Amino acid sequence: QVQLVESGGGLVQTGGSLRLSCVASGFTLSTQDMSWVRQAPGKGLEWISDIRSGGSGTSYTDSVKGRFTISRDNPKNTLYLQMNSLKPEDTAVYYCTKGWRANWYRPRGQGTQVTVSS
Repeated sequence: QVQLVESGGGLVQTGGSLRLSCVASGFTLSTQDMSWVRQAPGKGLEWISDIRSGGSGTSYTDSVKGRFTISRDNPKNTLYLQMNSLKPEDTAVYYCTKGWRANWYRPRGQGTQVTVSS
């Protein structure tokens, strides 16, 4: 059974950092394109980053470029999102999901809440 479980969110001040984790089960993470998406209060889902299967290619939406870094640990079958220089507009529920920038699956997990205070 395919399952993705996110963790690592929390409350942080502007300029702070968090590292989100996404543990995958039921499939091998490295064989899939994987993305992080987020949903801010009252808004729709927003794609923010992906990492391509096999190789190390990554992409970011402009608003997080230079501040966020996506990575994965293949032996741990875990996806990460390192978030630095956080801003109040980064406040959202963050989800990991299969897919890449132009074609990602609607997340099914609980996500992890990130709140950035000003």
